[in-house]
Amino acid sequence: MKSQAQLSALLFELDSRGYKAYKQIKGEYSFEDFTLIIDYVQGDPFAAPTQCSVIIPQAIAKFSEDLYSTLSREIALRDYLSRQFAQVAKEYSGFRGTGKSGLIQGIEPAQEVFERTAVFIDDQDVEVRFWVGLPAKGRSILGRQAEEMLCYDLPQIIKKSLLYSSLDGEAIQKHVETIEDADWIRSELDKRGLVSFIANGSILPRRSGVDARPLTDNVVPFEAPPDLEVSFDCPNHGTIKGMAISKGITLIVGGGYHGKSTLLKAVELGVYNHVPGDGREWVITDANAVKVRSEDGRSIASVDISPFINHLPQGQSTQQFCSNNASGSTSQATNIIEALEVGATTLLLDEDTSATNFMIRDRRMQQLIQKDKEPITPFVDKVRQLYKDHGVSTVLVMGGSGDYFDVASTVIAMENFQPHDVTAEAKKIAAIHKNERLLEGGEAFGDITPRIPVTASIDASRGKRSVTIKVRDTDALGFGTEDIQLGGVEQLVETSQLRAIALGIIYGKEKYGEKNLALHELLEKIMVDIEAEGLDILSEYPQADLAYFRRFELVAALNRLRTLQIQ
Repeated sequence: MKSQAQLSALLFELDSRGYKAYKQIKGEYSFEDFTLIIDYVQGDPFAAPTQCSVIIPQAIAKFSEDLYSTLSREIALRDYLSRQFAQVAKEYSGFRGTGKSGLIQGIEPAQEVFERTAVFIDDQDVEVRFWVGLPAKGRSILGRQAEEMLCYDLPQIIKKSLLYSSLDGEAIQKHVETIEDADWIRSELDKRGLVSFIANGSILPRRSGVDARPLTDNVVPFEAPPDLEVSFDCPNHGTIKGMAISKGITLIVGGGYHGKSTLLKAVELGVYNHVPGDGREWVITDANAVKVRSEDGRSIASVDISPFINHLPQGQSTQQFCSNNASGSTSQATNIIEALEVGATTLLLDEDTSATNFMIRDRRMQQLIQKDKEPITPFVDKVRQLYKDHGVSTVLVMGGSGDYFDVASTVIAMENFQPHDVTAEAKKIAAIHKNERLLEGGEAFGDITPRIPVTASIDASRGKRSVTIKVRDTDALGFGTEDIQLGGVEQLVETSQLRAIALGIIYGKEKYGEKNLALHELLEKIMVDIEAEGLDILSEYPQADLAYFRRFELVAALNRLRTLQIQ
């Protein structure tokens, strides 16, 4: 291993040479308090920046073992350090030349807290992965500026962000304990017959559609209605009270702009933990809850949507339904079946993003268009059977149709962002104004048919040896020769998840592609491997920007691959 002095000398020597000469600095360097590892060196000042990592002995970092003694605490501490490193690195990252010159960047997490490959910690070391834009003027190396970045700025960043003595111990403890308690509450939901919990005092609205931080002006803290209030005695925070959403069929109703969709959005993202102060840190949802919506134009590969749609014109089969340009109703039916296929236990729906003809068909329309001329069985006629036959709950925002009163087990009305239990009133209205529409769903929901993917149809290589993956935002994934459109997959929150998902698909194909596994079996093996080995198992070299994903988002990307074939 070379020394810091040798790195300094090498960078001085490279000054003014062609940019590719930077490749010579790849390797490991011993500093006074840490080891610097330069894993990958960019070949151009405009290319993806140089990837580095530092390893700090615990004898220097001095984080108490109690802070990472459980998996929840470990992930929380790693998340906290990721945020600290990124924040301090910004202070030192500046313009030093062409392209990405002068960049020092760590992963910048969203409001959610989950496992990432940016930071690792154990009894021996703290490891942090990050990027550096090696400085250049044109395509000539600015070696002295690079030496300043790596040999002077970087040690200061590490000292300020990765040593316990430089950090706020109380803030660390709060971060760790909040995540541990959130995981504990989530583990209790099923035992109590719940699918979600929203604590009193939560701040649900966000600043904007592109800013996920909590709204600060004119906000109304959430308060549970007495009939729906429950409490949890958490390991760290003691008793936390709030509103329970029970298993079954829950309607969220109310006037426009009174917070129906805001509540559902909070529940939807409650599958993840959130940072303290987010306002939603105590919104905890069943880990297997999936948001579904209509998605015009998506591709569908041999999905059995017959529980919802049958006898299409021209005799097209719905037991192995395929489409390159699905309608709103067929896409929503498909999204539900695909979620059920891989183990969803709660469905989350909003009428604003649902196909109207999929959700409801009133009595007048039933009289005008007879059932033998209508292929779609509306969700209102299947939601109860779904819970009875498969144990899958539904939480549904529905402000436009009272027909759902008949099938709901709980009805929550939102008024000025406050919930009210109106179940009794809704049932009374349903009894007085009896629904004359014909029930079309039958006694049973129907089977969930497993599918076996043709793994040869999953190809990100573009005909080359190496795969080609591009991630720009959370709504699309460049995978080989096509873009997988993910705008309808609303529980993706970070681009790092998409990058890991792409690698997960490739990993599954390469390791299990010859085993002829059903789709749910393939996903199970991928997720078990990740749980046992960590996200690094997906990549041939260490990466800083891979993040936890659920099987539901992995299969959502795979299902939207237009080349996917099912045998």
